[in-house]
Amino acid sequence: MSQLSAARYGKDNVRLLKVERDPNTKIHIVTETTVCALIEGDINVSYTKADNSCVVATDSIKNTIYILAKQNPVNPPELFGAILANHFVMKYKHIHAAHVEIVTHRWTRYDVDGKLHPHSFLRDGIETRNVEVTCKEGSGIFIKSGIQNLTVLKSTGSAFHGFYRDEFTTLKETWNRILSTDVDATWEWCLFASLEDVQNGKCRFTKAWENARTITLRTFALDDSASVQATMYKMADQILAVTPEVLHVEYSLPNKHYFEIDLSWHKDLQNTGKDAEVYAPQYNPNGLIKCRVSRAKAKL
Repeated sequence: MSQLSAARYGKDNVRLLKVERDPNTKIHIVTETTVCALIEGDINVSYTKADNSCVVATDSIKNTIYILAKQNPVNPPELFGAILANHFVMKYKHIHAAHVEIVTHRWTRYDVDGKLHPHSFLRDGIETRNVEVTCKEGSGIFIKSGIQNLTVLKSTGSAFHGFYRDEFTTLKETWNRILSTDVDATWEWCLFASLEDVQNGKCRFTKAWENARTITLRTFALDDSASVQATMYKMADQILAVTPEVLHVEYSLPNKHYFEIDLSWHKDLQNTGKDAEVYAPQYNPNGLIKCRVSRAKAKL
């Protein structure tokens, strides 16, 4: 005997580009996103009884995303995600929760003859600004923001020594190494009671994203890193300090290795230790370090 224990469905990989045009300044703002919207509720019979009467077609969900993007701001993405998620729960009586993920792709205005061009942009990397929004009937709106695929490297200022050693250990200690990673950082907001609550605090979202990105880059550069673990904790701790509405910060950082190449076999050419200049980038295997840092609960 079996039963359906969980179900949700929707539309994934909905790509949209919105162009906002200021008629006075002639300056354009472009925002390109990829949206996933999934809904859940009283939909079990569509799975167990082949009864589609409760199914809001995924094509309708796609159309809703485009229409609401036309009728509402898409920035900040936290607000647009909340508008979408809230819409599905409010529109359909049998839908009790909606889950929206938004990935915002980079388009950066570039300089022409010493001035930022009003309507020309370049894609300066694969870094994205990510948002996850869940709206549950009677429970409020949950929002998680993040940065993904921000690739960074520094050529010194990183060490790794004093680690546990046993019969399985071959790694040598180092006091100076290249450190590189693809930053995946997320921060979880306090629960929002309603869409109005999200709208009233919309200015906080982009400021928090800017702070998180600046803190990540600055700490990566300036920290005399004892390990990826120690550096990522400092990043998360600072984000919590400057954004009081955030409850948790998570980092997932792959350690992208660059190994020295021993060239001494060729005419005693020195390329290790203090003489190292040429390195071999390694793609796998790689270290993967994760952490979740939470705001300490106030003592009563």
